[in-house]
Formats: sequence, C-alpha cells, structure tokens
Amino acid sequence: MKIYEIGINLTKIVGCIVTWDNHIRDFYSVDASSYKLRPQVITFPRNEDDVIKIIRFAKKHHIPVTPRGGGTGLVGSALGKGIILDMRNFNKIKIGKNHATVGSGVYKGHLDKILQKHGRFVGPDPSIGPFCTIGGMIGNNSSGIHSLKYGSVIDNLIEVTIVNSVGNVTRLPNMHHMIKSNISHDVIKSFPMVSKNSCGYRIDKILSEKDVHKLIAGSEGTLGIITSAKLRTYRIPKSKALCIIHYKTLRQAAIDSVKILSLKPAALEAIDNNITRHIKIKVPNSGCLIFAEFDNDIKHNIKQIQKIATGKIIKIESDKDNIRKLWSFRNSALAFSLKSITKKETMPTLIEDSVVPVKRLPLLLDMLDMIRKKYHLRTIVYGHIGNGNLHIRPVLEHKDISKIQKIATEFFTGVISIGGSITGEHGDGLARSEFVKTQYGDKTYSVFRNIKKQFDPQNILNPGKIISDKKTMIKNLKI
Repeated sequence: MKIYEIGINLTKIVGCIVTWDNHIRDFYSVDASSYKLRPQVITFPRNEDDVIKIIRFAKKHHIPVTPRGGGTGLVGSALGKGIILDMRNFNKIKIGKNHATVGSGVYKGHLDKILQKHGRFVGPDPSIGPFCTIGGMIGNNSSGIHSLKYGSVIDNLIEVTIVNSVGNVTRLPNMHHMIKSNISHDVIKSFPMVSKNSCGYRIDKILSEKDVHKLIAGSEGTLGIITSAKLRTYRIPKSKALCIIHYKTLRQAAIDSVKILSLKPAALEAIDNNITRHIKIKVPNSGCLIFAEFDNDIKHNIKQIQKIATGKIIKIESDKDNIRKLWSFRNSALAFSLKSITKKETMPTLIEDSVVPVKRLPLLLDMLDMIRKKYHLRTIVYGHIGNGNLHIRPVLEHKDISKIQKIATEFFTGVISIGGSITGEHGDGLARSEFVKTQYGDKTYSVFRNIKKQFDPQNILNPGKIISDKKTMIKNLKI
C-alpha cells in the first residue's frame, strides 16, 4: 500500500488528524537520539477509540505502529517506518491521596507543577523531565537523580492501561496474562544484581500475577500502546541539604560513593571536568564533582559525610531554591557535554547508559581507560554514581564513527562480565536491541521472544526494539 493510500484510508476511519506531509514526516524521522528513520504516516489520536481503529487497520495491512511522546529518548525507541502515534492528546490528570492517574501524553514537568500544589511528587525524575511524557517514561522505565531513594518507574507503577496488538483495551494487572508460569529460576538468575535496569523485559519483577503490569515498564511500545497509568506519589520533604564534593579522579569518587551510600542519601550524582568547566561553581579544572542530597536526618548525615568523604567539600546548601539551582547544573550535563565537542567531532548516544554494582565501578572505569587508550577516545562522564549508572559519552571524529560497533561490543561485554546491565534507564531501542541476547543468554532471550509473540503475534508494535535479529546500532545513524 502506498503512503498516500495509508493516509487516506486512515482518514476515513478515524476522527483525528492524519498526515503524510513530507515536512512533518521529516520532523518525526528524528528524536533526541543519533538516528533518523522516516515514517510513512503520522497520526494524532484523540482517545482510545482512535488508537483501537489505527491498531486494527495496521494489523489488517501489516503496517508497523510506533508510539511517540516528547521525542526525548536517546536510543531511537520512538522512531519507526510505519505509522507514528503522537500521544499528546492523552493529557488527563487525576490526583489521588497517594497516587496520580495520568494520560500517557502528559509532560512530566506539567504533572510536577500540579502535584506540587498538593505537596506531592512522582519519584522518577529524568533530567529532561519538563519535556518528556509519562508514556515515554514508562516505555523506557525511566528513573533519574532521585531514583536512588524513590526507584525507577517500574517501582512506582501501580497499574497501566494499554491498547493491545488486536485493538482491545486492557488494564494491567489482571488475571488473564499468566506470564509468571513461563519464568524459571535460571531465567531470573540471568538478571544482573543492579539497582536499575532497562534492558529487555523485566520479568524478574513479576513475583505474582499482580505484578504483570510491570512488564510494560521498559517495553518501549512493543507490547501495547500505553494510554494511561496510575503512579505512586510521595510527600515533598520538608527540608533538604545538598553537599558538593570535589575529587581529583572519578575513580576516587566511585570508591567514596560506597561509603556515602551507607548514609542513605536521596541522590548521589557525579559530573566530570568536561562539565564542571561550564558551571557557575569555582572548582579545579581537573577531576569531578559529587552531588550528595539528604532529605532525612540531615544534620547527622552532613556531619557523617564530612567525616568519611576523602574529597574536598566545597559547598553545603540547605536553601531549597539554591539547591534547585545547583541541581540545574547536573541536569544540564548533556547540554554542557555538547559544548565540549568540536565541529569535527560527534558524541553518539550508543553506550551511554551502562549500570554496574556500585562496588564494581572502579572496575568499569579501569575498563573504560583501556578502551580509551586502545581506540584513542575522549569520553565525557556523568550520571547516577550512587546507582552505579554512569552516562559515558564517547567523543569521536566523524570519520571514525565506524569504530563504534567494535567499541560497543567490547564495552558491553566488559559491563556484562562484571555483573552489570548495558542500559539502566534509557532503554534498548535501535542502539542496543541487538545486544539484549548477549546480556541475558539464549534461554532468557527465548522467554522474551515468547512474551513478544504472546502480546504481539504479528509483530506490528514497534518492531525491531528489544527483540531484534538485525544489526541496528550503526544503521540509520544521522551522524
């Protein structure tokens, strides 16, 4: 079926906007990732009925369907060759006592403002929060700065409503999806012992039929189109304190992080000197900074961190507005990273999200040093050091981009060998889906494949993400 025929036929059956305009197709061919993939048609469903009709049309004509939120994903999860579902119209919010029921198209920043009026907040807080949607956060199993205390989306998802691959609305959890019976002890053991993980389908979190909804967290639109979700909320802490510490090396900071974690901080973040040179805090040009925030037993914890930190404490802040400003430097790490590269260089988001047990961070950094020397790389490093989740951004000249496949294979193999995951919060997408089998092994990957077949037997829901037999890491790069 030709593109205009898809568009015209969809226009006849749905009441929402449908477009195949070339300029709009170009806009939806990219997101915040390093990829470009041009869709055929873009739709803007107004309600579940529109989604149902689009899915049934796609099923009948074997056309892939990809949901899209804010387009802030870093691995191309929201890019597809077929029909794009822009979920912006799913924007209803209902606030409960300790939860919020939210449409998948609601922007996290908008939800934050509404919850703040109720003295509440949602735990997962990606740095791109003002611009990402709840549906996208669920699709990636996002976390953020305060996930150390409040967890990832999967830990805060109470229920989720999806339109499945045959066009039926399903609210999970329910008793009709008996995934648990397929999961053996060997499969559960294949999951790394890390505090966050967005690789594959998180079947390790399904402890009973009541947990089936957690399968949708991190599924990247491959099991159903999310229309709404109920998320746990928390009371905003009455007081906080932020401690900023300078270390001569990231390795030294990683070693200290294990000790600092004993104080149970709400957040423990790191930025390297590529980023510190751009922020408005006077620090040495070398080394890195750690941001440690406490929202409980504050006086005691500040005294303790002053005793155990081997780095130099350069600031302790307790004013909430000033804390917010200081966190903005960490939240702008990606933007500051881009300022650190030249016109001849590129910084692909392909190996940027590994996570390892915190005690093994020095091993990860040693491995990174070896890869840097071997491939003559420069890297920019920042992220959730308290979770063992560092965002490692390799900087390459455009002419050397072909090296990235070898670098990624070597890096991911090393991450897995020390008990880590190749992605902690950004998802698999086009960048890492080909490595999911390497992460878990044949047996677990076979379970993943069976889950995909159970939910989406015709493989129309965001195909090529998570379950992929193709090499997609360097294909469709826009660099």
